[in-house]
Amino acid sequence: MRPTRSTPRTLTGLLTVLAALLGLAVTGAFTPAAARTAVQSTAESSGAQATGLHISNGRLVEGNGNDFVMRGVNHAHTWYAGETQSWADVKALGANTIRVVLSNGHRWTRNSAADVTAVIERCKANRLICVLEVHDTTGYGEESAAATLDQAADYWIGLKDVLAGQENYVIINIGNEPWGNTDPAGWTAPTTAAVKKLRAAGLEHTIMVDAPNWGQDWQGVMRANARTVYEADPTGNLIFSIHMYSVFDTAQEITDYLNAFVTAKLPLLIGEFGGPADQWGDPDEDTMMAEAERLDLGYLAWSWSGNTDPILDLATDFDPARLSSWGQRIFHGANGIAQTSKEATIFGGGGPADTQPPTAPGTPTASAVTATSVTLTWPAATDNVGVTGYDVVRVASGSETAAAASTTTSATVTGLTANTAYTFAVYAKDAAGNRSTRSATVNVTTGSTPAGSCAVGYRVTGDWPGGFQGEIVLRNTGTAALSGWRLGFSFADGQTISNMWGGTPTQTTGGAVTVTPASYTSTIAAGGSVTLGFIAAKGATNTAPTAFTLNGSACTVS
Repeated sequence: MRPTRSTPRTLTGLLTVLAALLGLAVTGAFTPAAARTAVQSTAESSGAQATGLHISNGRLVEGNGNDFVMRGVNHAHTWYAGETQSWADVKALGANTIRVVLSNGHRWTRNSAADVTAVIERCKANRLICVLEVHDTTGYGEESAAATLDQAADYWIGLKDVLAGQENYVIINIGNEPWGNTDPAGWTAPTTAAVKKLRAAGLEHTIMVDAPNWGQDWQGVMRANARTVYEADPTGNLIFSIHMYSVFDTAQEITDYLNAFVTAKLPLLIGEFGGPADQWGDPDEDTMMAEAERLDLGYLAWSWSGNTDPILDLATDFDPARLSSWGQRIFHGANGIAQTSKEATIFGGGGPADTQPPTAPGTPTASAVTATSVTLTWPAATDNVGVTGYDVVRVASGSETAAAASTTTSATVTGLTANTAYTFAVYAKDAAGNRSTRSATVNVTTGSTPAGSCAVGYRVTGDWPGGFQGEIVLRNTGTAALSGWRLGFSFADGQTISNMWGGTPTQTTGGAVTVTPASYTSTIAAGGSVTLGFIAAKGATNTAPTAFTLNGSACTVS
């Protein structure tokens, strides 16, 4: 869960020193193959019998010994219990795992045994591995309302009858981000105690433990104490979860952290991560995903939909046909879910794998063309098992760019530029990840932005020597919604924007600024508005911009 507090940035040097002192870091990194052929896990060396999903040679494997690499998303079930279609939707987009937010009743409404049973059955029906987590522990020690890990362990023990026999399908994530930034060294003892308590109660599932520092371990406590915690599990079936947000904003920080666990033959996944920039920094999601793929480590993106900070919604309003730019990146980008996910073999029934792709969809047609969007519709593809979704791509100069995804035969592409020619095509895919050949293309030219359809308010909200904070309110005064807008203005006195929320600025040396929207500000309803905030440097004079344009047309300045 993205932190809503000031989080110090990790220092690669600090973590390297910590790891070196405690024996985690060595020169170079083992490859996944080397890790899999290294010394036996604690469970295997002690002769313990594996049940279902388990750890072997520092890797998560299925009961049959096949490697399983999680590729999926987080879903806030406890707050959106009615969104039961989400399981099918994330599966259709290629996920093999879903991490489900639950509550033990300490902070939010308790998820009952009957509800957890339904969650597990929904996972199985949609051929998804279930990671179940108690969210009430988030930020313990710093968040006064948080539950303890011991209380979370009691919740899981109370569900023993529900969980028994589900070891092939369920991983128990004891508690989400179970320690804040206050004295994170205190994380180790209660984590160890909770693991022992679950094992003493007879739970045999793979257990997942989250890091302190709101999951980001920027002080290296989990990294330094991982061996101690791992060895507290008599079955050896424990996996560590690091949450990567703005603390992990450089490639070196990410590679150092992941490689330390692989080298130490300690199982790890990225249990949450975000990509969009915020006021604390800009996470390097490209490196996270590339390194997870290189090292065969799992990742679970935060989060499917319903975030109070909607920039992290993968799908807008739980609609798989309205993936945000973050959602497009996760599902269809390089090292994304569609490209790298493999379904757990427990769902294969021992039969032959489905290797037959769907037929190509029919030629798409365009409708509802505006200055910034178009709706595409196409005849359905067919498949020997079943079509689960479609990918819409933009074709230009022989290359393709993901434009939209849908589980139906229609999708709306947004974020286009007015008076611009585009070419689109569609692919079909099935549950096994097979993709069809490309459909024929359709050419579309977007319309013009109506003149006089915007008004802008600009003000300085804070001022200090050498810098200031500003706010821009962009209002749609037209009769139709605006999507994928582009705002332009200029500073006259050399002001330079260093950080912005609600949009992404591009600034030239001459002071001209162009702002493109964040995912949660990309559409402005007729009569509606969005607010952009920013931090900027200034000199002795700080004259406000006097003119603004939206998609090239002048706006009224208020």
